[in-house]
Amino acid sequence: MDSVNPEIAQEFPGLVRVYKDGRVERLKGTDTVPAGTDPRTGVLSKDVTIIPGSDVFVRLYLPNLAVNTPTQKLPLLVYFHGGGFFLSTPASPNYHNYLNTLVAESRVVAVSVHYRLAPEHPLPAAYEDSWAALRWAVSHRDSDGPEAWLNNHADFGRVFLSGESAGANIAHNMAMAAGNAESGEDLNILGIALVHPYFWGSVPIGSETLDPVRKGLVDRGWPFVCPSSPDCDDPRINPVAAGAPSLAGLGCRRVLVCVAEKDVMRDRGWVYFRALGRIGWMGVVEIHETDGEDHAFHLFDLECEKAKDLIGRLAAFFNSDLPASIGNCTV
Repeated sequence: MDSVNPEIAQEFPGLVRVYKDGRVERLKGTDTVPAGTDPRTGVLSKDVTIIPGSDVFVRLYLPNLAVNTPTQKLPLLVYFHGGGFFLSTPASPNYHNYLNTLVAESRVVAVSVHYRLAPEHPLPAAYEDSWAALRWAVSHRDSDGPEAWLNNHADFGRVFLSGESAGANIAHNMAMAAGNAESGEDLNILGIALVHPYFWGSVPIGSETLDPVRKGLVDRGWPFVCPSSPDCDDPRINPVAAGAPSLAGLGCRRVLVCVAEKDVMRDRGWVYFRALGRIGWMGVVEIHETDGEDHAFHLFDLECEKAKDLIGRLAAFFNSDLPASIGNCTV
């Protein structure tokens, strides 16, 4: 095959192609928008490189402080975008617009993380970058970090992690790492909000077999981004697999799992929710299901009522006090 028509090694239709000469062509998720002031919400944003000489950066978001007392400390949200570990960035329009809306509604300070993407940087690169970004954000807890927005406005007693799809997977894995005493880190994560989490497994469950095309794409996804451990029962993609570290070690006190009725990964979210409720994890777990919608629906229409309901549930989660009783499941 000549250079004019290079041979394709792998392809996810409409998303990405990898050619046998090593070139990667992304077919989606390459558009970007700059940081700045959002005219609709008044939310401010700016980009900060956190690892000099690398592609790793964060986009910081600050709500319109004129709405509240400027000196009030706000919950800190560390957010991980989705895209299957191989698409998108915090500057992607869908994610940037969503963060503006979520920050305005929730009244949080947000750190949206850009991690290196597969296949050029296969996993665990995204986990390593996300961990570095989380540590960087929390390094401001004594109000002496390099970023004034975090020093002056973030409440490090109310730290939350969240993300969509692959980003929700990252949030879970960051909380597992934070709960590992061997990490030597005291990150004091209050809660995680997992929106349409990218969890999977080698044995189908629930309704997964009803759409063999979509199931086949998801089956191929994990080996594509994690060739060093391609088994879909790797505990990072299947946290309830046999031999996986116990979820009792999850390093936070509150969890919100959000699923969508038509999402092929819906049943995995329910399994995770039920597992947390019975495994001995000493926290409070809630679940929110959106009827009639599919994976990441809210990113494509922030003005629809179901997207507003989802964002409202997230805002309430980021701003509610920890219940007096623990070890509970709430639907």
